[in-house]
Amino acid sequence: MTWSKTKDKIAGVTAALLAIGATTLAADTNDSKYAGTPLPRSTPEAQGISSKAINQFIQDADQINTLHSFMLVRHGCVIAEAWWKPEAPGKPHVLWSLSKSFNSTAIGLAIAEGKLNLDDHVLKFFPDDAPPDPSDNLKALTVRDLLTMSGGQATEPKAGKDGPTVKTFLAHPFVYKPGTHFLYNTMGAYTLSAIVTKVTGQTTLEYLKPRLFEPLGIKDPRWDSSQEGYSFGGYGLFLCTEDIAKFGQLYLQKGKWNGRQLIPEKWVAEATSKQVENDTEQFHSNIGIDWRQGYGFQFWRCTHNAFRGDGAHGQLCVVIPDKDAVVAITANTGNFAGEMNAIWTDLYPAFQSGALPDNSSAVAQLAQATAALVAHPD
Repeated sequence: MTWSKTKDKIAGVTAALLAIGATTLAADTNDSKYAGTPLPRSTPEAQGISSKAINQFIQDADQINTLHSFMLVRHGCVIAEAWWKPEAPGKPHVLWSLSKSFNSTAIGLAIAEGKLNLDDHVLKFFPDDAPPDPSDNLKALTVRDLLTMSGGQATEPKAGKDGPTVKTFLAHPFVYKPGTHFLYNTMGAYTLSAIVTKVTGQTTLEYLKPRLFEPLGIKDPRWDSSQEGYSFGGYGLFLCTEDIAKFGQLYLQKGKWNGRQLIPEKWVAEATSKQVENDTEQFHSNIGIDWRQGYGFQFWRCTHNAFRGDGAHGQLCVVIPDKDAVVAITANTGNFAGEMNAIWTDLYPAFQSGALPDNSSAVAQLAQATAALVAHPD
């Protein structure tokens, strides 16, 4: 992993970690469930942001009912991390729809390996699941359309009592020409996961283990599966907070990790850029401005030239290229906008281009503040 910008700052790290370790790193390294190889640690000041600014973020975030964890990575180093008790560093957390960004990554890797193409028609993968007389819109449906949530359905199909099935998805009416109408569609993401299995012979979890999870040092990922035998794709993935941060850092580094190109740079650029307009989608317009900036391949565009994966109840992986930063959050809240606003209000303007003077007292105060956090849902 590239973190050359930080080499001249490492001298002060050891002392800072002694302060931070009271709440974070010490717990990590002693936790038998800790998720693999950790990212390097540093102080906020060494990476150009004040501990006071992060402390303000923690105070504001603590007003949201309720966050579970927070991790801030800058220049490739973890500079702040917090868990709201009883959450803990080594405790996997359900990602809900943040799973979609990992699912998309599997599609990108399968494309890179020549197993499918963006413009492949979906029906070619499921000859036995198609309705007897598919509409022209369904016949035109492509992998790209599923990735961009523009498959052409007017309403999102719902899973039955036995869970999602590809047949249920394909049977639901496709009333719009694919590619012309944005509709957030979790069963469409499930169908993408089924496509991964069709072309690789593995579940999405099995396929990603040697290609993504193991190279990132992510230990024991869990991804639940349907009765059809497919990883749920659009949800169902469980990871630790640092795993989410690593994923964001990988995309920040354009798919490269420890000198190895894990994901094609072209895919990273396409997946995280605006592929379709979503400003007219009523539901997401009501959440906030960061849900109206366009949609990529199972990634949301944000304000401030950022992008993210997100999931129900406040799961976030926000990548901020202009500041060389990643924010990972797990939560159980309905206040998505409050989370994003705290990032843009407290953290974003505080990032500086160079290192700040050491401030051991502020680092200690930040560690003390994070140690006192307790989840407080309504």
